[in-house]
Amino acid sequence: MSRENLDRARWFAEEVQPHESSLRAYLHGAAHSPADVDDLLQDSYLRLLRVYTQAPIRSVKSLLFAIARNAVRDAIRRRTTACEIPLSEINSAHMMDQTPGVVELVNHRHEHALLAEAIRLLPQRCREVLLLRKIHGLSQKEIALKLGITENTVESLVSKGARRCTDHVRRHRE
Repeated sequence: MSRENLDRARWFAEEVQPHESSLRAYLHGAAHSPADVDDLLQDSYLRLLRVYTQAPIRSVKSLLFAIARNAVRDAIRRRTTACEIPLSEINSAHMMDQTPGVVELVNHRHEHALLAEAIRLLPQRCREVLLLRKIHGLSQKEIALKLGITENTVESLVSKGARRCTDHVRRHRE
């Protein structure tokens, strides 16, 4: 085992595992079913380890519980958007063909190209923060920790970047 892995294992054993029982208790109350608790626990640990590899963590317990809260929300969101009609009961004859036409495909490609150009034209820090937030799905807090900036700065840069991208796409749409 490498030195880095040994350090990570030691950190996990000393800083994270002591909170497992209280985290499990929280997840039992917040999860949809008791069967989900282990999955949510592992998902929370994985997300925490990703943050740990990016930046130092000041309060492991508070971040762990915030991550677990987000994991529960994500699980609920996935469950509510999942289709509950078995595929065998769907009558394909009643479904409309929703494949996009040539014009739609060309428009989508043009919009994507404009957006990619708009993102490329952003100042470096603004582009980095916008991509971490909108593409990689990191929270403002995670981005702030990763880049060593305040959450207000993250919020400002995301807002500025999104506004500049929107303006660029609107100006060049025709």
